[in-house]
Amino acid sequence: MPRFYVDASLATDTIVELSDDVLRHVQVRRLREGDELTLFNGAGGEYTARLLSMGKRAARCRIETFDPVERESPVWLGLAQGISSGDKMDFTLQKGVEMGVSVFQPVASERSIVKLAGERAEKRVARWQEIVLSACEQCGRNRVPEVRPILGLAEWLEISGIETTRLILSPLGRARLADIAVAPQRAWLMAGPEGGFSDGEEAAALAAGWTPLRLGPRVLRSETAALAAVASIQTVWGDYSGQTTQRG
Repeated sequence: MPRFYVDASLATDTIVELSDDVLRHVQVRRLREGDELTLFNGAGGEYTARLLSMGKRAARCRIETFDPVERESPVWLGLAQGISSGDKMDFTLQKGVEMGVSVFQPVASERSIVKLAGERAEKRVARWQEIVLSACEQCGRNRVPEVRPILGLAEWLEISGIETTRLILSPLGRARLADIAVAPQRAWLMAGPEGGFSDGEEAAALAAGWTPLRLGPRVLRSETAALAAVASIQTVWGDYSGQTTQRG
């Protein structure tokens, strides 16, 4: 059944007018009056709705049922990603959503090829949030991960909480996920851009209490490294470990 994100309050036995963005997707899917669709607003759970009217400029549907289903990972996982170029960042965000990342923190670092600031940075973050929303529609998530405003690495290290498990992908790493005896409820993973973090940046992260993590003997591309680490975390602590789903 087609799934769409709706930025509005939803409740059963009510009629909702679909936004222009959703209307365009409904038209592309060639849905007709009487067809069913799934709506969610990021507050948890999802709603089954039925199209009542379908026009070129407007569409309305009636919400029929609510399902409180959650599809979040049992471990809250933040990904602090060094900004990569081209479509690499888009790919990391999209697949990160599918693999259960809870929040994304874009990080501007010394080796980031793309330099963003001011209005250009705001527009890029808004675009990244759209990619995240689309990924949620596709993969079945009813909680929408936030894409936070871009921060420089030094600023990010200052505010990243010490109460969570914090792992930075690094060739200096010796620790394995299995070496952490107790699975954390919250964890941050940090991955560098193309070329990785500089020696000074890695030293600053280690001084701030981040644990260096090495995935294996081979050098991985930026987008590969982040997603491989997310998959490893889900295997040891999260979705693939048999733990129960977290709420919210």
